[in-house]
Amino acid sequence: MYSKRGSDVLLRAKTMQELVSSSVGRFQTLDTDSGEIVDKYLYIDGNPKQYRFDAKEGKFSIHYDENNIERLGASLSFQPIAWRIFFDDILGQGHKKWAELFFIDEADCVSGILFHGYSVANLERLITPLVYNRVKLNEVVLTVNADKKENNKVQPKGVYYIASFTYALADKAQTQELADYLETLNLYRRGTQTEVAQTQVTKYVFNPFVDLLAEPEQPVFAGEWVGEDVAA
Repeated sequence: MYSKRGSDVLLRAKTMQELVSSSVGRFQTLDTDSGEIVDKYLYIDGNPKQYRFDAKEGKFSIHYDENNIERLGASLSFQPIAWRIFFDDILGQGHKKWAELFFIDEADCVSGILFHGYSVANLERLITPLVYNRVKLNEVVLTVNADKKENNKVQPKGVYYIASFTYALADKAQTQELADYLETLNLYRRGTQTEVAQTQVTKYVFNPFVDLLAEPEQPVFAGEWVGEDVAA
């Protein structure tokens, strides 16, 4: 009798574990201590981890704040999950053409990076053949390199860097996992969104100035007066 009762308890526990495991999404994990289902990836709404490309030094970095900067090298690889190309005056840089790319970095943090000027033109040159080959930008892994350029029209000679882009096809299962995760959040960077941006292309980027303005229509019930009130 004791053995059968113990077996029933174990069977119910196993069944419950299987039910919980089956409800865990591609981008989630089960915390065995608390029993909670948690996301694998980290994201603060409107405040993704900030990567930067320094066109003067030709280096990448991670900016947590102005006093907490992690220096990286001259190359960066990532798989985009969302992006937009737009014209705007942001970050005190004046009115420019920008490319904003979002991705998940090696630490599983939702991250973003901005490019402008000739770097955007290089990205557009990469996107064009992808489109005609029916490949989306979120289906590839980009490698961005800092290419050195010289300006001989000034003395002393000016040196600067622009970003060049190459790609390799991404793993299909990983691409689907990232797409599933993206459906659960509003992805954007608060400091780069304005009401006056001229958008050339945008994919999967949330716009708080547009998306939050659209209110759902209120249902009209049978017999409800929907015309203007008329004073008696």
